[in-house]
Amino acid sequence: MVGDVGRAPGGPRELGRSGVRVPPLGLGCAPLADLYEAVPEERALDTVRAAFDTGLTYMDTAPHYGVGLSEERLGRVLAGRDRAAYTLSTKVGRRLRPRAPGEPVQADGFADTPDRVREWDFTRDGIRATLESSLERLGVDALDIVYLHDPEDHIREVYETGFAALAELKREKLVKAIGFGMNHSDLLARFVADFDVDVVLCAGRWTLLERTAYDDLLPVCERRGTSVVVGGVYNSGLLADPAPGARYDYRQAPPELLARARRLAEVCAEFRVPLRAAALRFPFGHPAVAAAVVGCASPAEVRDNAELFTHDIPQELWQALVRRGLLDDDIPLPV
Repeated sequence: MVGDVGRAPGGPRELGRSGVRVPPLGLGCAPLADLYEAVPEERALDTVRAAFDTGLTYMDTAPHYGVGLSEERLGRVLAGRDRAAYTLSTKVGRRLRPRAPGEPVQADGFADTPDRVREWDFTRDGIRATLESSLERLGVDALDIVYLHDPEDHIREVYETGFAALAELKREKLVKAIGFGMNHSDLLARFVADFDVDVVLCAGRWTLLERTAYDDLLPVCERRGTSVVVGGVYNSGLLADPAPGARYDYRQAPPELLARARRLAEVCAEFRVPLRAAALRFPFGHPAVAAAVVGCASPAEVRDNAELFTHDIPQELWQALVRRGLLDDDIPLPV
């Protein structure tokens, strides 16, 4: 095959001007907490160990994931490790408490959850208490990054108390980088414009199937010097395996998106590139993107993603996707 080859993005990148550096590929830790289906304890722990072995040393978690189970399992592997050997982020906005007798179980997509419930809390005291509980579950005394998690229905609280509480934690040097993590790129763009944000975690809006973040979020991040961590590069699974019944945005994919994902896979196959490899590499065409995080539920998935991330991708593949109308011609292509 002729032409330039797009290799995996290089070493760690700084998030904004925070001093926090992350490798380009990180581990999303929601699957450790039995997302969609139960994951045996030892397999979950081995998944984190495999991430260390393959260089996925940026690890992103949240109290929401399995009502604390993700943080607990991650903490068991972090115990005794050099704190400088990994970068760690968690989230605030959902505070956990014990489930009262007779109170419904809050599965929210997670199986076999601990006996706790989530409560929205963007107050100063709530955010500090949530963070302290996360530190305890993780078994660490410091966090690198803290995101306000899914605040789309709590915008007033973000402006009144939520972001000010995070900024205070940063001033006190209890955390190094702060930002927002959510699926709504338009709101992320608004927050980046209005606040001094180091990094945002944007899930599912900047992928081979969706350019929304390119139109609203990425320009303001580039202008403000805010870094972007991309989540959901597979759009909940559709770009990992575009088979009938595949998920898109946490639901069954509509037929038109399933057909488009299959066309993407066909063009990738012509260049002997797995669709997943192209999906992993695609977001790095934009200079604001510092990293991507991928959720993994087994050591094999970690190793597979790490290998796919280094797959040689010819520049002609991206150009072919544009010619065939599968990528818009104004999209920045990875190099």
